[in-house]
Amino acid sequence: MQFIKQDINFDFIGNARLAWILSVVLILISAVSMIVKGGPKYGIDFAGGTLIQVQFTKQMDVEKIREIISGIDLSSSSVQPFGDKTENEYLISINKTAEDLQGLSEKIKDIFDESFGAETFEIRRVEMVGPKVGADLRQKGFMAVICSLLGMLVYIWWRFEFKFGVGAILALTHDVIITLGALSLANKAIDLPIIAAVLTVVGYSVNDTIIVSDRIRENRRRMGREKLDKVINISINQTLSRTIITSFTTLLVVVALFFFGGGVIHDFAFTLMVGVVVGTYSSIFIASPLLILWEKLLHDSKSHRK
Repeated sequence: MQFIKQDINFDFIGNARLAWILSVVLILISAVSMIVKGGPKYGIDFAGGTLIQVQFTKQMDVEKIREIISGIDLSSSSVQPFGDKTENEYLISINKTAEDLQGLSEKIKDIFDESFGAETFEIRRVEMVGPKVGADLRQKGFMAVICSLLGMLVYIWWRFEFKFGVGAILALTHDVIITLGALSLANKAIDLPIIAAVLTVVGYSVNDTIIVSDRIRENRRRMGREKLDKVINISINQTLSRTIITSFTTLLVVVALFFFGGGVIHDFAFTLMVGVVVGTYSSIFIASPLLILWEKLLHDSKSHRK
């Protein structure tokens, strides 16, 4: 199936500079957002603490819930809606563990009993992660992302050439930074499901990049006398139909998960949604054009040596 004509010749390389400017702006926005907010926002999985999910029979005011739990010594707690508004569910996050506050869920249950009535709410989930476990999970989660990037570099280096691997890794790093920036701007916490989504984005993005790289290698053999920028442009245009169809169908599924999957996977789906869009963009405008920059740097280096 092809929605795009085979003879299309959009000048991707000619517009690469504009794409790089856009990428720099997005990366700067991501960096500023995380700096202003004191770094990435970590969920209970990574920061440690206690998470309590409460469902009410009717919609409640978040400020009222905060006011009620202020009766307990929870100076570092937060309350936010969870899932669809019609579900009337709220998450109470506390940066203390059950070891610090014995019977915490029972205390909250008692104070809600007094304020709302026992029949008006249900404590659906209580999760606790110790600070040492959270720090260990955080370290291992980010190491998993870094190891996946290095693994991709080695594979592409072995499968194609080192310069293809460098372009792919820079594009993947670009995708991860912008995705984390989107999470920061949306005030979403990074936890284990988010790390799983980021790793999924890395795998998805590198798949697109490998398809384009394979076509570039084939066309360089057939068009040896042509300039590299022309070969890359032709290769991207030849794979454009496949890229758009794959990304569009993937995005349909992810959008469905985002709107209808429920609160538990809402942030996971949001991460995938951003990652699919950014990954498709980078495989076209970032990874392949970086080959031209790499060859130019090599050429300039050889010229200086002479």
